[in-house]
Amino acid sequence: MYLRNAWYVAAWSDEIGDRPVGRVILGEPVVFYRNADRAVVALEDACPHRKLPLSMGEVVGNHLRCGYHGLEFGADGTCTRAPGLSRTPPNACVKPYPIAERYGLVWIWMGPAELADPDTIIPVAHYDDPAWGVNRGPAMDVDCGYLYMTDNLLDPSHVTYVHKTSLGNVATADVPVRMSVVENGVLASRWMLDCELAPFFIPYVSFTGRADRLQHYEVQYPSHAIIRDVIAPANSGAPQGNLHSNAFLMDSYNFVTPVTENTCRYFWFQVRNFHPNCMATSRALTNDFIAAFKEDLVVLAAVDRGMKNKRTPNTDIETDAAPLRFRRVLKKMIDAEQALQPVLS
Repeated sequence: MYLRNAWYVAAWSDEIGDRPVGRVILGEPVVFYRNADRAVVALEDACPHRKLPLSMGEVVGNHLRCGYHGLEFGADGTCTRAPGLSRTPPNACVKPYPIAERYGLVWIWMGPAELADPDTIIPVAHYDDPAWGVNRGPAMDVDCGYLYMTDNLLDPSHVTYVHKTSLGNVATADVPVRMSVVENGVLASRWMLDCELAPFFIPYVSFTGRADRLQHYEVQYPSHAIIRDVIAPANSGAPQGNLHSNAFLMDSYNFVTPVTENTCRYFWFQVRNFHPNCMATSRALTNDFIAAFKEDLVVLAAVDRGMKNKRTPNTDIETDAAPLRFRRVLKKMIDAEQALQPVLS
């Protein structure tokens, strides 16, 4: 089940150009293209005549032409041209989807168009701040249901074991995780005090010695995460809000888009308070995050298979508190939305 009245990431903006691009989002085939004004258009990816995917067609000015019999469709989904026919078939139309572009990403609204408000897209602090750098990586296809990804993004405790040579180390093993409710989501967090730095961060932190580190794992509905790392010299007052001038600050934004019941697509980028204009730093961080995230993908694909084929009940543990709360609230939101569906349709 999916929350439909929400913005999901469909693509990086530079993935959509003069040729149609087909994607599956929440189980629905959708085609994207840019019209003559360079605006992104999203339509149902199926010609109403014989259901050939429109992504197999071509862009003609502001319209999308089917590759079978040449029917053309505008941004509102209506058929604008039917070559060789005496009239345009009155029922030849496809569903259009509201689209917005933010942060170099194409966002799609999967619910009723009249409810789409681009101002509700998750805000990204420091994205346009010249004092902060931005790095991004390719979208990743993940062989698991999207809720296993949100589970993972609400679980700081896994870094000790899944990322033991990168984002985690023994310092992350036994510190308790605290769950709290935040606006539009759930937060799992913990401060690790006077600890050794995890290997991932050593090349980027500007001080030496032991550190105080915050792990802030926040997921907002339906499936958008903010992973915040604060790393400061040990005993310099960071947990009390007194950030040292050498403090390392990084926010990782993670957008999980359901594809099918057992697959999802993962978009991500980071903003950081150091070396804002250094392309070498951005490339290094991107490569390091790709390596770390691949560790997650292997585990999550195996978890999905294991949970689908389990022979005995699984056991929830204390660190599942945040993921389980997120799932419960999201289900209530989906149930409430579905109960209103006849009214909205």
